[in-house]
Amino acid sequence: MTDSQTLADRIEALLPQTQCTKCGYDGCRPYAEAIAAGAANYNQCPPGGAQGIERLARLLGKPVVALNPANGVERPRPVAFIDEHLCIGCTLCMQACPVDAIVGAPKQMHTILTAPCTGCDLCVAPCPVDCIAMIPVTGDATGWDAWSQQQADDARQRYAQRRARLAREREAAEARAAARRTAAAAPRAAAHDAAANLPADESASAPAISPDPTPPAADDPEAKKRAIIAAALERARRKKAELAAQGAGPRNTDHLSADVQAQIDAADARRRRIGIDDDNDKSS
Repeated sequence: MTDSQTLADRIEALLPQTQCTKCGYDGCRPYAEAIAAGAANYNQCPPGGAQGIERLARLLGKPVVALNPANGVERPRPVAFIDEHLCIGCTLCMQACPVDAIVGAPKQMHTILTAPCTGCDLCVAPCPVDCIAMIPVTGDATGWDAWSQQQADDARQRYAQRRARLAREREAAEARAAARRTAAAAPRAAAHDAAANLPADESASAPAISPDPTPPAADDPEAKKRAIIAAALERARRKKAELAAQGAGPRNTDHLSADVQAQIDAADARRRRIGIDDDNDKSS
């Protein structure tokens, strides 16, 4: 502990870092800040359990109280398990996992990395085919008896790394969008400047200058990028075909309900927004 640590810092250090949101806040840090500000009670963390409440009570100089049942119950720590026979590769669970403990790709079966899985349950609800189960792995041990400080520190680091990665992806997507807008606006600006620089007697009779909407591909970085993406998609299609021939592709995808298809379409739309356009991949 250092003098520079705030009360919220010290509270956060005592939380299990599962990032499960059962406390009612979007992660352990917001909950710690709410406790420090007096906006939340210190008995709202089911993963920490009774021992977690004792730790916080000792720090805050308050009495030990029971876990608030509105936030859940103390239980053995579970780990997520994906039934590959039901997984359709929608990626919704991957987007929900706060510590990147799920490995997979669109339209490919996903796998749980058991070591970093915090048992937060957040991947269960988004799954449209109910293929995720939470399996207890600590016997009768609950709370901090089922979770070590090292595991909490590792989970905190993975959570921070994931947030940093998502921020980079958003920034990159925004930069790509800004570059596309600039590239689209440049020919119009050049045409406007050219018309403005004509002598007065010529500008009145000169025909309107319209930019060439399709510049040569050799001078068009966007065209080069599209060609690279098309080649990558073609490689991905071949790889998927090979996996499907080996029986390694996602199953249970022939007759999806309208609700399931809507969730998959929404996930595809999110991927397009960050610059991953797999429309051509869908046609395959």
